[in-house]
Amino acid sequence: MSSLGELRTLARAARSSGPRVKEKHPDNKAGFLFLLPWLIGILVFTVGPMLASLYLAFTDYNLLQPPTWAGIDNFVRMLGDARLWNSFRVTLVYVFVSVPLQLALALGVAMLLDRGMRGLSFYRSVFYLPSLLGGSVAIAILWRQVFGKEGIVNGFLSWFGIDGPGWIAHPDFALGTIIVLHIWTFGSPMVIFLAGLRQIPEMFYEAAEVDGAGRVRRFFSITLPLLTPIIFFNLVLQVIFAFQSFTQAYIVSGGTGGPSDSTMFFTLYLYKQAFTELNMGYASAMAWFLLLVIGAITGLNFWLSKYWVFYDD
Repeated sequence: MSSLGELRTLARAARSSGPRVKEKHPDNKAGFLFLLPWLIGILVFTVGPMLASLYLAFTDYNLLQPPTWAGIDNFVRMLGDARLWNSFRVTLVYVFVSVPLQLALALGVAMLLDRGMRGLSFYRSVFYLPSLLGGSVAIAILWRQVFGKEGIVNGFLSWFGIDGPGWIAHPDFALGTIIVLHIWTFGSPMVIFLAGLRQIPEMFYEAAEVDGAGRVRRFFSITLPLLTPIIFFNLVLQVIFAFQSFTQAYIVSGGTGGPSDSTMFFTLYLYKQAFTELNMGYASAMAWFLLLVIGAITGLNFWLSKYWVFYDD
């Protein structure tokens, strides 16, 4: 045994005293090979079309003839387009009404599920399902039937002797039906809220309860402050998604944005300019304007977050 130990000691001494062998750098070729399909995809389907649309934004292009350089004419035209600014106003109302209500509902349901119940996984899946289906054409068609003159909503109101209007055909209510549809797709932020609630240490609530804090006080003093990073994350994502909403308005309004342009989202007006009026150059300028607006609002959210988002550090 002693001789074996001596041999090991001599071997280690020989390795340490001998010339150092330069370590080879790891071969990353296999990693780049696996990344290649993704890199090709982002270049061909994302970066390429973005650069092409940026060029077309400064051209007059109708899809049938080669584009001709127009400078900033498309952007100047946007300033005097009353229908464009109406669509922008409709989109702002949709975003700033539906997103807060959706997040409030998502947080409320998440808190109910966080209290624990039998079949939690089933209920979580059921509540998440609308987020998967809410943007589909089928759900938008169903929504037209639900809020139609002879739809389920008016059928329910008729039990109380109320003759409901054709909700999607009335300019005062049409946008509201799409807002309700967006609120209904609360499943995705709800799951994220539920994960955040599970990360709050239970000892905080126990200490507050010992001090005599009620449920409302515990919510505003513990749950809400500790959940602000999750609220901020959901807020940024949902605002971006809401600005890009298209399918709901297109299907519910029959592609017209009516009645009286009350559901004419900015994305729907952009689509009509591109593929109905064949003003592809003008539509490209509109797309870049929308990108700048989303970027500005996202940047504003990040700047304001330092005043209300609290992190552990």
